[in-house]
Amino acid sequence: TGRAPAREHTEIVDKSGRRIGEITSGGFGPSLNAPVAMGYVESAFAGDGTEIDLMVRGKAMPARVAPMPFVPHRYRRAV
Repeated sequence: TGRAPAREHTEIVDKSGRRIGEITSGGFGPSLNAPVAMGYVESAFAGDGTEIDLMVRGKAMPARVAPMPFVPHRYRRAV
């Protein structure tokens, strides 16, 4: 959440500030009109909807874990 995108190597922390993971890729998602990012977190924090913080430019930015794809596709796969 927020407007500043989290970039590669951004720290992911829990609500107490303990490091629980790292962003591997991030940027602005035009389909969502908001920043999106992918990363790794400890398994205890990997559940859909888990509230986390991203340390962007030294400030904790609230975020939440979401399943992929962020936006459902609207095409059918040919067989």
